Amino acid sequence: MKKIGLFYGSTTCYTEFAAEKICASINRMLGAQTVQLHNLAYDSVLLMTHYNHLIMGIPTWDYGELQEDWEVQWDALDTMNLKRKHVALFGLGDQIGYPEWFQDALGYLWHKVVSLGASAVGEWPNTGYDFIESKALKEDKNVFVGLALDEENQFEIIDDLIYRWSRQIITEFGLSP
Repeated sequence: MKKIGLFYGSTTCYTEFAAEKICASINRMLGAQTVQLHNLAYDSVLLMTHYNHLIMGIPTWDYGELQEDWEVQWDALDTMNLKRKHVALFGLGDQIGYPEWFQDALGYLWHKVVSLGASAVGEWPNTGYDFIESKALKEDKNVFVGLALDEENQFEIIDDLIYRWSRQIITEFGLSP
């Protein structure tokens, strides 16, 4: 089985914690060492070329801004061919503190990887959230382009969301538990 590369940027450690939980969840389902973590503070996005299946995690900062590790490597993504890559995305945001920009960076990343030829999986329903606007919503506004996490306001359900989404993307990647 081909391994899964999980790439994330994290300033306050919340995205890192979510990435580690996703990694542990999938590794429990598919076997240890299935998911390899890559912190973009130390690893290049160019390592994505070594995987057929990718998971990318990005938090939204302030008023819909990119996290700094992603921002530093944003243009390097444009040099990559992501055709034949399956990509699942997750984002962290604060729906109460920044309701007009909730998960915007997740939307930016989705548009970027899809424009580079990636096949995106892992859409997530927008029910149970309370926000005004998000660039991470699909056109019909019923689903996010990936898993939307709010560690600030929904801490108690994060583990369940991660478990359910991990099962979903394993299936959508075409991998068997």
